[in-house]
Amino acid sequence: MKFSSFFLLFLIWAAAPLKSQPVMHEQNIFPLQDKHVHGSSIVACPNGDLLACWFHGSGERTADDVLIQGARFKKGAKKWSPVFIMADTPGFPDCNPALFIDQKNRLWIFWIAVLAHRWEKSLLMYRIAEHYQKDGAPDWTWQGVINLKPGKKFAETLEKGMKKLFPEEPMWAEYAPPYPRLLVQAAQDPAKRQMGWMTRLHPTVLPSGRILLPLYSDGFNISLVAISDDLGKNWRASLPIVGLGPTQPSIVGKKDGTLVAYLRDSGNPPFRIMRSVSKDDGESWSVAGDTELPNPDSSLEAVVLKDGRWVMVYNDTEDNRYSIAAAVSADEGASWKWKRHLGRAMDGSKSFAYPSLIQTRDGLLHLTCSYSEQGGASIKHFVFSVDWVTQK
Repeated sequence: MKFSSFFLLFLIWAAAPLKSQPVMHEQNIFPLQDKHVHGSSIVACPNGDLLACWFHGSGERTADDVLIQGARFKKGAKKWSPVFIMADTPGFPDCNPALFIDQKNRLWIFWIAVLAHRWEKSLLMYRIAEHYQKDGAPDWTWQGVINLKPGKKFAETLEKGMKKLFPEEPMWAEYAPPYPRLLVQAAQDPAKRQMGWMTRLHPTVLPSGRILLPLYSDGFNISLVAISDDLGKNWRASLPIVGLGPTQPSIVGKKDGTLVAYLRDSGNPPFRIMRSVSKDDGESWSVAGDTELPNPDSSLEAVVLKDGRWVMVYNDTEDNRYSIAAAVSADEGASWKWKRHLGRAMDGSKSFAYPSLIQTRDGLLHLTCSYSEQGGASIKHFVFSVDWVTQK
């Protein structure tokens, strides 16, 4: 993709909403390089700039040089800015950033600092900035740790969910208790319940103003939601989303107030996008079950469009991340009638993973994802219209 055509798209975007011709363009945020770059997140700033971030380093949880990098696409610019640092805990891996602009137009970045090189020992971190619509990194004014305290009801809900999934206990031995029993036992430990909750997807704001921050645990291989009813001053944990490996939830809301979480399948075959629902604004969730959509143990994201339709971007295979697609639903997820590939390499020579999806004021969809090919890795930025997905 030449920069000139990409620039033309943004000039049109700056001038007026696009309603006619279907649109799809892409470019790498930075040139292919040999470091591990993964887990991106993107937001649109109030002034029309785009801001993206990702983690960068020699690996993931076991590489202490991993930090959070970012870049911005200023409205009317030809390309993304030079890369800058968004967050770094010296000597510890920083991973899985999620960007968010709250009701006061403050920029948040949530991420994890990994302790002891173990996902289940991660600390849930955040930063806040009021001045971020400028060149370079945001001016962070506050940084802290979000401490959650899931209680005994967490353990009870997990046990109840496991009994529903496993009405009869699988074969076991005293030296090797079955998987459900191990998780139920782990849930009795307050330290294990409180540690290791990790970010990945954008928070969701409900009509009431409640903020839901989706989280997951590699220790329990399940998910929950951090809830704030005071613009992020205080956070508490929902009851867990129990299932056979439901992680990295992406939350969308139906018109009747029901919340739907679509989740990565980190369990056993068949590998499918998983689904859980909440009828009480995220306080509790149904046991997660499979949808018909394939999932190769990889992240996904769904958003509700301004016109009420839903869009999901996901890896539409069961075996790897060589194919990434956008799907559109006109019936709040009951069916996904339209699907089109954003990237595909059937020979496995390219990889597209961990999509971060937003819709901007002009109606266009912006997506960032991890991208790799034989020449190296980058974060790829797609711009596309819903019409591009639904056109025949």
